[in-house]
Amino acid sequence: MEQQPSHTQVNDGVTNGDAPAAYVATTYQPVALASVAPSAGATFPPASQGAPAYPVIPPQLSDQDQIAFQQAQQLHQRQQHQQEQLRALWADQMAEIEQTTEFKLHSLPLARIKKIMRADEDVKMIAGETPVVFAKACEMFILELTLRAWLHTEESKRRTLQRNDITAACLD
Repeated sequence: MEQQPSHTQVNDGVTNGDAPAAYVATTYQPVALASVAPSAGATFPPASQGAPAYPVIPPQLSDQDQIAFQQAQQLHQRQQHQQEQLRALWADQMAEIEQTTEFKLHSLPLARIKKIMRADEDVKMIAGETPVVFAKACEMFILELTLRAWLHTEESKRRTLQRNDITAACLD
């Protein structure tokens, strides 16, 4: 929103213990953008209708341009939906982590995690809590990768998660 100075106030201030110095404090009030011309070819629905943030299809576009515009809108909506789902996943993960009191239960085998960690010849010793933290990190990684792959599955209008969905999720 564009802001314009509405009025100024002159205040007396003191600098370095010397004589008072005057300074100007400007306050800003929001100004409606009714006087600003819209960009060429784009029209926006009235805000009171709870309309989307993207422009409405201008009537003067050709059929091919209207189809391209609709596809861009659909892509934007899908991306917003995906971002909302990822935010929800991480909000759930944070809530779960904050509520965790029992660290003995694991969804992944700690012995296997230790074996993978020991595969690195530079690793000599592994602290007891390290595999537990790795198990949780692996679980979170698998959850996010699965969600991203599932979003690709839904985008392809399928109900079965496939290898190419996981590949596409990794490339995102």
